[in-house]
Amino acid sequence: MYVPAHFRETDLARLDWLAAHDSFGTLVSTVDAAPFATHLPVLYARDGEQVTLTGHWARPNPQWQGIETQRVLFIFHGPHAYVSPRWYVEPARNVPTWNYATAHVYGRPRLIEDAQALERLVDALAQKYEGGAPDAWRLAQSSPGNLRSLSGIVGFELRADEVQVKYKLNQNHPPANAAGAMRGLLATGGADAAETARLMKEALERRETP
Repeated sequence: MYVPAHFRETDLARLDWLAAHDSFGTLVSTVDAAPFATHLPVLYARDGEQVTLTGHWARPNPQWQGIETQRVLFIFHGPHAYVSPRWYVEPARNVPTWNYATAHVYGRPRLIEDAQALERLVDALAQKYEGGAPDAWRLAQSSPGNLRSLSGIVGFELRADEVQVKYKLNQNHPPANAAGAMRGLLATGGADAAETARLMKEALERRETP
């Protein structure tokens, strides 16, 4: 990923936020000598500098076959929004752009095919996404056929060997332009625009703090 110095984030807390914001990302590898992507949720964990992602495919998905020999890419997709030059101090001297936050996680995955390990993985995913629901679904309490269906998935663990985090939030513009863009985004409406404006505000405050 192209990451100019203005937009590069080295604090892994920014990655933590992206993973918490939206853990449904894109896993990219090679299948039959061509790029291949699967969109899936992952469990995210970080111990110091070590980032680990865990998830699974449907067994018919060809991506898992031979993937342990590859270095793959997982993409976290954060909020994003169009930014108009109309919102800057000097609109005629600027051009449109797109602000966004994203992270690329690289590593070599390890397959998980043991039934008990897969059961723990599915249960952990359910626990994360069911949250505190009073009737939260749990694998062990569901139909016995669901346990047998674990043979229809293949799990993976991806321990990152490189992480790139990019927050493109008008850091290369004067503060007045960034402030104008934030106001424009908030006036536009929508969750992505509002969240992008909030991240821009944080980035601007970090610039202004000695």
